[in-house]
Amino acid sequence: MEASYSGEGSMPPMHLHPRQTERFEVLEGRIEAVIGGAERAYERGAVFEVPAGTAHQMRGDGPARTRWEVTPALRTADFFERMYTAPPQNAEEGAAFLEEFSEEFRLAPSEGS
Repeated sequence: MEASYSGEGSMPPMHLHPRQTERFEVLEGRIEAVIGGAERAYERGAVFEVPAGTAHQMRGDGPARTRWEVTPALRTADFFERMYTAPPQNAEEGAAFLEEFSEEFRLAPSEGS
């Protein structure tokens, strides 16, 4: 997949993928990331991975674009299709959505939890 970042706003919530490794290649711009507690920035041409089960978050530092691979894919495409076409409308639906896709996406526990 390709992902585009506008560079506006804050990072998404800290999250992890229990059984999936993510690989990113920065195609344009610069990506700021926190992976396993370490903050880094990746420039165009950089390739980096997020190991399965590792808490992370990232965003574009200005407009950016990445090529993104998730291995194994599991139901990642279904997760994003639902998130963008029929997102949860309240906390109860949000909890059910996260439960349904718990093999693909989990919010990371807060430090000290």
